[in-house]
Amino acid sequence: MELAALERMNALRQARIAAALVTDLGGGRASVVAEGDQLSGALGEAIAAAFRSGHSSIVEAGGRRYFLNVHLPPPDMVIIGAVHISQVLAQMAALAGFDVRIIDPRTAFATPERFVGIDLTADWPVDVLKDKPLDPYTALVAVTHDPKIDDFPIAEALRRGCFYVGALGSRKTHASRIERLRAEDFPDETLARINGPIGLNIGAASPAEIAVAILAQIVEALRSRNLLSPKGDMG
Repeated sequence: MELAALERMNALRQARIAAALVTDLGGGRASVVAEGDQLSGALGEAIAAAFRSGHSSIVEAGGRRYFLNVHLPPPDMVIIGAVHISQVLAQMAALAGFDVRIIDPRTAFATPERFVGIDLTADWPVDVLKDKPLDPYTALVAVTHDPKIDDFPIAEALRRGCFYVGALGSRKTHASRIERLRAEDFPDETLARINGPIGLNIGAASPAEIAVAILAQIVEALRSRNLLSPKGDMG
């Protein structure tokens, strides 16, 4: 790998941006493609698929063979609310490969005994997220039912392009949430990104079943994202 390509790859990884080293197996020429780069054609489609799956592979495009060496940031999950659903969801998400942290200013809920081995912060999201902000490889799950706690991180997730934003609550609760966020000048197409009611519609009832529905929806969102712009070419 050329020094310039190595330096760009390392910079992208440190910035938590998906990157792929694309090597022409015929001529040996290598280039680095980052999330958001403009690509087209069969090779662009193959790289987009590789970003969604996270798997490196050899592909054929335009009569040439390429090796795609893909590097994805480890996905984060930030759960707002130390509730019963969170206890199950945090454990399942960790098993699925997510780096999980829970934020809840309510010290009666946010106790280490209830969340053994989980990154738990008993403070307000507006303060916690200043030190470790959300990013496009983060899933934001808001489950407190309290607008004073949930609204800020939901808005922040929309601003920072989190790949998943979900909030617990009935359709009536969600409609009220949308009106509050609309008052903050979020356009309707951005507000439509919020999954509310949260989770896949599988008829979940218990906290554990709701956690399954949420995690499944998050994985679906992670693996179906569009990471590349549909124009341009690699040259």
